[in-house]
Amino acid sequence: MSIHLEQAQSIVSAALAHARAQGFKPLTVVVLDPGGAPVALGREDGSGFLRPDVATAKAYGVLGLGMDSRAIAARAADSAEFFTSVASLTGGKVFSVPGGVFIHDEAGELLGAAGASGDASLADEEAVVAGVRAAGLVPRTGAE
Repeated sequence: MSIHLEQAQSIVSAALAHARAQGFKPLTVVVLDPGGAPVALGREDGSGFLRPDVATAKAYGVLGLGMDSRAIAARAADSAEFFTSVASLTGGKVFSVPGGVFIHDEAGELLGAAGASGDASLADEEAVVAGVRAAGLVPRTGAE
């Protein structure tokens, strides 16, 4: 099963609305399907041109490694060689900071992942979590 376009667009819109309500810096939010293909992306005015790549790398990393952002960060801190190798294998499409979030349905089925970039990593993650919840889906960050 995979996330639907309407769900992905809802996540992006709600995440950006949350960011505005909280006064975050301009964000870029992306939603990927379970295979890592982009389904929806929103880039606010003022969000840097590399932000789509960073947001995608956050979501792509959690999907590709099958572990949340915090676990990736812990693994990178424990074994720099591991993270360097993974980053090289993926062409730099993996980040080891919060902001990449698994998306599940109510039954626990993996639908994809979302990532955000533009503010501090925890703010990016907060916006994505708000977007996923607003879409009626279940976020998983590793902080639960």
